[in-house]
Amino acid sequence: MSPEELDQIAETERQAQLGFKHRVNVCVAAGCVSCQSEGVKQAIEKDVARRGMGADCEVKGVGCMGLCAQGPLVSTSAGVLYQKVAIEDAPAVVESLLAGPDPRLLCKTDVPFFQAQKKIVLENCGVIDPERIEDYIAAGGYTALMRALGELTAAQVIEEVTKSGLRGRGGAGYPTGLKWSTVSKAVGERKYVICNADEGDPGAFMDRSVLESDPHRVLEGMLIAAYAVGASEGYIYVRAEYPLAIKRLRIAIRHAERFGLLGNYISASRLSFHVDLRLGAGAFVCGEETALISSIEGKRGSPRPRPPYPAQEGLFGEPTLINNVETFANIAPIIRNGGEWYAQIGTEKSKGTKVFALAGSVTNTGLVEVPMGVTLRQIVYEMGGGPPEGRQFKAVQTGGPSGGCIPADFLDMPVDYENLAKVGSIMGSGGMIVMDETSCMVDVAKFFMDFCASESCGKCVPCRVGTYHMHRILDAITERTATAQDLAQLQELCDLLKNTSLCGLGQSAPNPVLSTLRYFESEYQAHIEQHVCPAGVCGKLEEALHG
Repeated sequence: MSPEELDQIAETERQAQLGFKHRVNVCVAAGCVSCQSEGVKQAIEKDVARRGMGADCEVKGVGCMGLCAQGPLVSTSAGVLYQKVAIEDAPAVVESLLAGPDPRLLCKTDVPFFQAQKKIVLENCGVIDPERIEDYIAAGGYTALMRALGELTAAQVIEEVTKSGLRGRGGAGYPTGLKWSTVSKAVGERKYVICNADEGDPGAFMDRSVLESDPHRVLEGMLIAAYAVGASEGYIYVRAEYPLAIKRLRIAIRHAERFGLLGNYISASRLSFHVDLRLGAGAFVCGEETALISSIEGKRGSPRPRPPYPAQEGLFGEPTLINNVETFANIAPIIRNGGEWYAQIGTEKSKGTKVFALAGSVTNTGLVEVPMGVTLRQIVYEMGGGPPEGRQFKAVQTGGPSGGCIPADFLDMPVDYENLAKVGSIMGSGGMIVMDETSCMVDVAKFFMDFCASESCGKCVPCRVGTYHMHRILDAITERTATAQDLAQLQELCDLLKNTSLCGLGQSAPNPVLSTLRYFESEYQAHIEQHVCPAGVCGKLEEALHG
């Protein structure tokens, strides 16, 4: 595959698309598929055929359009977006191509949920068919790879990534360019590139949506990374609970190999790169890079002490680059447009955009991509529509089980790595769970501690034993049988886990407890001293059973 051949494929595909007078795009990402969007697509195709419009109308399955709460979503080439489209609505959608928009199904697009977004990672989502490489190429796909191979040295690629200020989107926010530079300088018999797609945070679906909607974007990022660091083999570690993402990744890998974009001496360059999938069994701890490496090697997925870091001694003892899905999805536009272009977006220390999965007590649940530095209020209220049914916002949990609960006092705080750390939370991979006044914050802390205790690999005592005892105390508080001494012990255990656990899971497990103690201490006191739950959550089942 040469750059000229790539251009020819893109031009052929664009001309083919211009041959259609009408186009209907149906979301076939997991959220809409669960609402029978595939049946909607088939029904639209049948109605198009019935009307004899097959030569003039293309019906295409596309990736996530973002507003998952209103799925199934369908868009047309007239710039119209329809929401909650049922199978029986198919004739009305096709008729609207000729007669004008159907107001009954119309979804407003001139609202902050859409207008406030800046799509870089998600630019192709809802636009291209994730199962056709030609569609990706027509949208500019693999041109960044060709530029890297034909115009830039490996060092210049790393320099562009460094200039961009991109930081790892998996949670820790480590500078991507610095990590790539370290791996490129490391010495080994071979090097590896790993994409961490083990997205395990409750309520998080960012990486899943990218893989389902634009798998070639991730492959292209991995290819550019392999060229930059000198790697010849790559793995995508994805949890088995993501069957649709796995299916589309396999199709994408097969197509890329057939087009000569994966394999030996890609585009007549020195780059040879092969990618394989490894399916995780759902262990949250395998999101930690050393545990992930152990799992790929066929061992039990448990962390190991660092150093040595994977950049020097990773998979099979060789230098290994690990980034997550969103990080790799940022690479192609950075190489296409330049690192300085990317660095102009976001804040001084947190560059670019961030994809968030809005979930919980919020009207517009779904996927959004915003520049770093927008406020929580903009995301939760302007884009998310705030809690439904007029309920009052109470807190937002960022960073999953490793993050913290942020109260309403900080709604006007710009969202970036530094500000989240100041208030006792983290960016994490991008989960954002909104809670209203019906949530008990002690019960929320107990939920996340239960998750951490069950997901602990058990390798180190502080995490294995500490999470169990923390959950036991939180359970006693919610049962309103705990004492002030129990609360003091809970705080001691938080410090113990944070400072002595082996890996990030144990070190960050106390964050939900620490943040709720910090901002909602009165709720803990009410449970312990007054034996009441202010939110009316705790003890409901017991009261129902015993009257």
